[in-house]
Amino acid sequence: MPDVEISLDASILNDDAAHPAARAPGHQPALTGCPWHDVNEMLQAAGLRPTRQRMALGWLLFGKGARHLTAEMLYEEATLAKVPVSLATVYNTLNQLTDAGLLRQVIVDVTKTYFDTNVTAHHHFYLENNHELVDIPDPHLVLQKMPEVPEGYEIARVDMVVRLRKKR
Repeated sequence: MPDVEISLDASILNDDAAHPAARAPGHQPALTGCPWHDVNEMLQAAGLRPTRQRMALGWLLFGKGARHLTAEMLYEEATLAKVPVSLATVYNTLNQLTDAGLLRQVIVDVTKTYFDTNVTAHHHFYLENNHELVDIPDPHLVLQKMPEVPEGYEIARVDMVVRLRKKR
């Protein structure tokens, strides 16, 4: 195995460092700080039609800054906000936004998937007792060794989830 140092800002392993809309088809979004306008611009820049449901879910997702949500959490927020969507629509929209580069999917186990609005290169703590995903704040985190990559493949991204639990 080769010795490789990888820091969180290493764009070699994660090209998500640029704003996703900058890589997407269409025009550059003109972000204003108005969540409704910005969601519309982000969707169009990513080549997605800004339907009512995408706009409403996008406003819930992106209007509160960087966050980590499951589909069930977003569905609950949508229900409380009186947004008429099914859980299936929430899942479909989250997957479409992920495919467009506007969200990052973080799988913590086979039953729990989070969607992260921060698509830059970073890693996570998973707080097992609270079922909460939080960003690792250390920008100098370094992985010492990477496995040998099979021929014909390249590393697209490295996701690290460090599971934490309260001391007993």
